[in-house]
Amino acid sequence: TPHPENVTPEGYVERVLQRKAMGITLIKFDVGMHVLADYEGGLIGKPTPHEYSLGSRRTARGTAGGTQLTDRGIARFVEIAMAVREAVGWETPLAIDHLGPITVKDAIRLGKAIEPVGLMWLEDIIPWWDVEGNRAVTQAINVPTLNGEDIYLWDGWREMIEKRAIDIIQPDLLSAGGMLETKKIADYAERYGLPTVLHCACSPIGFMANVHCAAAIPSFIALESHWLDLPFWKDLVTGLPESVIQDGFVRVPEAPGLGVELNYDGIEANLRFPGLFEPTDEWNTPKLGFWQPDRRWDK
Repeated sequence: TPHPENVTPEGYVERVLQRKAMGITLIKFDVGMHVLADYEGGLIGKPTPHEYSLGSRRTARGTAGGTQLTDRGIARFVEIAMAVREAVGWETPLAIDHLGPITVKDAIRLGKAIEPVGLMWLEDIIPWWDVEGNRAVTQAINVPTLNGEDIYLWDGWREMIEKRAIDIIQPDLLSAGGMLETKKIADYAERYGLPTVLHCACSPIGFMANVHCAAAIPSFIALESHWLDLPFWKDLVTGLPESVIQDGFVRVPEAPGLGVELNYDGIEANLRFPGLFEPTDEWNTPKLGFWQPDRRWDK
């Protein structure tokens, strides 16, 4: 659930209740450092002008708009989370994303403060590659931790799983290595008592691949659904039921393959850039991109 334009407890309550009205039975919502951008006394320190020019994604690890969370800033996050909890009720599982990356010490402070909200998990508060940092946070707080949408292949997951650095794994099927590799990762995690949530921000093709994979994972908890606000999403394929999500669940298709077919008319009508199967000669030349030697968590 993306954050509301009005990043107040009332704004978050309104946004999350919209999701509950859609029949969503497990709700994750984004509460990032932007909440504290105009909240007086929430952060110690500010980004340097150079960091501003690079954009928020270029700030140093653990800063995310400031250098340290204050008690007042942490209290604001707790206020938002508790307002949402009281609005949706205790029967609805809630989770929070986009709080990180923050430092290990701030993550522990925040995790302990937010325990009374009864969250199902806190997501990506420490970069995935910092296995020991994730483990320190997981052992220090009584809120389940979740991470891993950027981890590639079973071998990339092995240390995180074997050290039980997080409580719940979250591979992304499209970037972890595909359906079989994701199944292998989930099965290995299950040996260590770690259940699986699947990260999913993709087309109906990728979504239905996730549905089939999830059905084969005994320790599966939930499948992310980033398409709820895209009116054209269902038009990209044929074969989907009128209501993809029914009572919080997706029915596994019984048709051949993934159970859906591409709808070229729907794709062409909603292209971000015009043209179908156009040449991609621009990728024939080397790309250096922006030099960021310390940015490892999404490589």
